[in-house]
Amino acid sequence: MAFGICKSFLLAISITSTLGLTACSKTDPEVYLEEPAETIYNTAYDAFLSGDREQAAKLFNEVERQHPYSVWALQAQLMAAYSYYSAEKYNDAILILERFIEQHPGNVNIPYAYYLRAVCYYMQIVDVGRDQRNTQLALEGFQELLGLFPESVYARDAAFKLDLIRDHLAGKEMNVGRFYQNQHLYLAAVNRFRMVIQNYQTTGHVPEALHRLTESYLSLGVVDEAQNAAAVLGYNFPGSPWYEDSYRLLTQNNLKPLRKDSSWLKQLF
Repeated sequence: MAFGICKSFLLAISITSTLGLTACSKTDPEVYLEEPAETIYNTAYDAFLSGDREQAAKLFNEVERQHPYSVWALQAQLMAAYSYYSAEKYNDAILILERFIEQHPGNVNIPYAYYLRAVCYYMQIVDVGRDQRNTQLALEGFQELLGLFPESVYARDAAFKLDLIRDHLAGKEMNVGRFYQNQHLYLAAVNRFRMVIQNYQTTGHVPEALHRLTESYLSLGVVDEAQNAAAVLGYNFPGSPWYEDSYRLLTQNNLKPLRKDSSWLKQLF
């Protein structure tokens, strides 16, 4: 989805360019002689189409460097970012996009810049066992895009990716919570499972989080909250195997699921 939207943007940009691709003269691989903006842009675009995305990015950057006030400069800036993105040089793309956002907040393509920046973070998301800084930045990026441009063509994909990100972050909290639980650090585990329920209530991790709360509260001797967690689980997810486990656990301790008006869960369910 993300690539399709970026590809559409690329097509729109390419329509504005003229025919006749000209090689960029260089004294060495990193030093470019001054040439018309149109010539450098077309050479960069040709490099992009041929698959040399990093070279394309450098040439698009050269358009802006040599002709910062030309009509080609803004297009080249976004194309440089997309070229780096395509080459999986996400941090290079982010630097360009952040500068574009700061310098050209009223540009017609500013929603695209916000979107592509968020996608660059999204593409760097790692498994739940590792640091989730890029996951959080992707979350914030898509939220910012939807807050500023809720009607943009990128909004639907941003909302879809936000759901995936929230599920991923909830999975991270569950992973940590289960670790604490296995170490018999039940209060720390409760805090993690509670975070899942409070912050990621629409994800598929909530039934397990409620069951783990039942287990952890029982281990802490907080019987009322254990009963309440199981009752909330049974009411909202009656067919869940997690509820069957919670119900079995309570009955083994001569208890049953029971809603408590004083519980913090009442405010959420």
